[in-house]
Parts: sequence; C-alpha cells; structure tokens
Amino acid sequence: MTNKTDRIIIFDTTLRDGEQCPGATLNIDEKLVIAKQLARLGVDIIEAGFAFASPGDFEAVSKIAEVVGTENGPVICSLARAIKADIEAAAEALKPAVKGRIHTFISTSDIHLEYQLRKSRAEVLAIAEEMVAYAKSFMTDVEFSPMDAARSDPEFLYQVLERAIAAGATTVNIPDTVGYTTPSEFGAIIKGIIENVPNIDQAIISVHGHNDLGLAVANFLEAVKNGARQLECTINGIGERAGNASLEELVMALHVRRQYFNPFLGRPEESQESLTNIDTRQIYKTSRLVSNLTGMLVQPNKAIVGANAFAHESGIHQDGVLKNKLTYEIMDAQLIGLTDNQIVLGKHSGRNAFRTRLKELGFELLDSELNKAFVRFKEVADKKKDISDWDLEAIVNDEIQQAPDLFRVELVQVSCGSNAKPTATVTLRTPDGEELTDAAIGTGPVDAVYKAINRVVNVPNELIEFSVQSVTAGIDAIGEVTIRLRYESKVFSGHAANTDIIVASAQAYVNALNRLYASLQTQQKPEKVSAQKV
Repeated sequence: MTNKTDRIIIFDTTLRDGEQCPGATLNIDEKLVIAKQLARLGVDIIEAGFAFASPGDFEAVSKIAEVVGTENGPVICSLARAIKADIEAAAEALKPAVKGRIHTFISTSDIHLEYQLRKSRAEVLAIAEEMVAYAKSFMTDVEFSPMDAARSDPEFLYQVLERAIAAGATTVNIPDTVGYTTPSEFGAIIKGIIENVPNIDQAIISVHGHNDLGLAVANFLEAVKNGARQLECTINGIGERAGNASLEELVMALHVRRQYFNPFLGRPEESQESLTNIDTRQIYKTSRLVSNLTGMLVQPNKAIVGANAFAHESGIHQDGVLKNKLTYEIMDAQLIGLTDNQIVLGKHSGRNAFRTRLKELGFELLDSELNKAFVRFKEVADKKKDISDWDLEAIVNDEIQQAPDLFRVELVQVSCGSNAKPTATVTLRTPDGEELTDAAIGTGPVDAVYKAINRVVNVPNELIEFSVQSVTAGIDAIGEVTIRLRYESKVFSGHAANTDIIVASAQAYVNALNRLYASLQTQQKPEKVSAQKV
C-alpha cells in the first residue's frame, strides 16, 4: 500500500506559500540560493512557486528545476489551479527537472463553492477529475489538493479524492486552509479518508495547514498518527497570515520523540532510525538564511531556532544544565547545527583558510562570490580582533545575497550628541552611475540617514519596522539590521550587517528601496495572477 511508507516525506513550500507573507517577496537569485540550501537540508520536495502567476515566477521555477532538480536532488514542484493554462505553464517550467511534480487544486468547501468558485459540487467533481488527468498527461507525479478540505463536507471530500486518485493523482493533500481545526478533528479527517476512500492505498496522504490558532504543528503530528505521510511546511513557519506549520518544529518533534511515533509508522518502538531524510545539522543555517533573505525575523522564544531556544537564565535551570544537560535540555544544540563561537580566523588569515572554513560551515561559493566575501571579511577583521563562525555567516549572507543593485551606498556620515541636532550626509550611486549627495536632520542619527536617503532616491514609502540584532556578544559585534517599508499595499524588506550599526542601517534601507524601485520598474508588465492558496 503506497500510503503505508514507513517514513515521513517533507514537502517544503517556503518558496511558494512562505513567500506570500507581506514583505517576503524574493527575487530569482534569492530563491535559487534558498532552493540550494533546502536541497542540502534534505527536503524531499521543493514547491518552487506558482509558474502561471507571473513571468518571474515561471522563470524562478524553471531555474530551480534546472539547477536543483538533478538526479540526486529533490522533486521540484509547481502549483497550478485546476485550469489548463496553469497546468501547461507548470509542466513547461518543470521540464528541466529530472523529477517534477504538478500540484493542482480546487476548492471543495461549500462556502468556497458558493462565494468564490460559484460552481456546484458536480461541476467541481468533473473539473478535479479532468484536470488531474490533464496534469498526468505531462508527468507521472501529480498532487491534488481539495482547498479548504478541513471545512468540506466529508462525504463530498471522499468523492473528490476518489475521482482524483482514479484520474492519476499520486499524492492527495488535505489542507487546513484557514487554520481552523484542532488536532483531534484533523486526525479524524485523515482517519475518515483512509476508511472511506476505496482507492486511497494508491496515493500518499499529505497535509497542509496554517497556524491561525497556533495548532498547525500539533495538527500535523496527529495527522501522522492517523496515516498522513507527507507534511507540507515552511522554514521558520513563514507564510500568509499566521504562517504555516514549521518545518524545523515538525522534524525535531519527530526526531526527539521517534520512539513515540515509531509504532504509528510500523517500526519497532526502540528504533533509532530517523523518521525523515532531513539533515538536522542544516536546520539552523537554513533558518538564518531564510530569515535574512525574507526580512522575517525569528522571535527569540521560537522553538528550535529562536535565540533563546538553548539559553538558560533561571538559576535552578543553570545549575541543572551544568550538572547534566538532560535535566533541562531535550536535544543537543549541535544537532541543529548550532555550535559555540569557534574563533578560527583573524585579519592575518588567507583566502584558502577563509574558503575552507566557509566550506565547513556549508557555504559553497563561486569564485566571484568568494572574492567579494573575502574583501568584506578583511574589512571586518581590521575592526574586530577575532572573527567567529556567526560573524562569517553574517558576512557571507550580507555580501553575496543582496537586493537588486540599483542604488548603492558610497558614503554615510553622521553628527549627533546630547546637545546636538542629529545630522546625516549620504552619498548614493544611482542606477545610472551618477553620485548624488544630500543631507538631512532627524530625531536621531538613523532617522537623519533615512531622510537624506529619501531625498536622493525620491520614492515615497513608509517605514513600518526597524530591527537591530547583535550577531555575537561584545562591543565590536557585527550588528544586523532588518527593515520593512510599505509602498501602497506592498511591503519590501531590507537586510544588512556591519560593525557600524549606522552604516548597516543605511545599507538595509537602500536594499529595501532597491526592491521597491525594481518593483516600480516592472509595474508595466502583466500583473501577477492572484494565487489562490491551499
């Protein structure tokens, strides 16, 4: 029985559903960087995007299919509505992948049928069957999702799934589209499907869920107990509204509690074999990468990857951990790739040592990227005595994963103090190569810098978030700045790292403005199709 696989398949939708959260829009190069890291992480399937949505989405899916969809790489998937044009676009974009999957969907809940689709149940049944068969004509791996399944009439849901599987669906995904269900309810839905869909043994049962009530991970784990074998999730749980089920939380819950979950997958309770193909040592690095590129900060108390996840302040906890880590820690921080600050490089270190250490940290850089990062490393090393692994990670992420290089910060100079008006002078290089300088007074040095930058760029925007984090401890720490700004209804993020927090603030702001500026340049192109969500 296909659905009785004894391991859990991880379907990552960071680049599709995760990118839909406001301000998290990624360019093609950034998507490719994340896709490569997801492959290193060991996800089974990467949902690379919604190929029909826009030329940019099509190109991103196609590029990821070409570069990451190799013989030994993950399955590359594209979302498609149950419409021929969507399915054709997905199939075309996925052609370069050795292993491709079309993921097609249509709503099945009565509220969606009445107010969104304006179709009858009979019409939806016919469309689902026809479009799954059409997708099957392009590739053997087809996934079908009845959108809003959790709020659909169970008897109708069973009929749709049976018809979809008969038409060729190899995976059927059960979405809790609005994050409404509780664990016991979601588990019962999966159990009901197994008991009432006659041909369910011919497909893998997948689950997709949003975290509106904070129950997505719990719902998924209950689904696993009842027969679900594929989990659709995102790094750091990002996604629209309250986000998706978090990949790192699901993977580590299944790993730490594998003795509990083993019997549900037909394994001996004492088995130590991992329940997923994920390389857990890549989790922290992947989390940081996605956070940096999307501008979506990870809250300090976030499970698994938050800054406080392995920190202890309580005296009782500290005493226990010092005596035996198991007293208050259920997993080793090294298991997710989080290590102590290993000071191995300084200003006298050479290019080869720099390359070697980056490779040990999981960074595979092109020569051009290495050269840029090495120059930046030398600049930082002149200001800091010791360079930690965390510093190296910040340097590489900041230097080689930039926003569109339109405006560039050439000079930042500020004057401020307790009895002075904060004043900033900035020089930017424009997309035409011209250097423009302006100055402004603000309520503080960063405010003054931003006002001066705005005078040069001259694009209206509203700053809605400004965040500063220290990469390491110490007065000479690299500071990471993440900002989000709004233009009309769109949100754009920017990120930068520097030992000078004012410079980092300026660079982060310009990064966000570059994304905004690039967006304005493409407004004349066909608008993005509304990607209805599963």
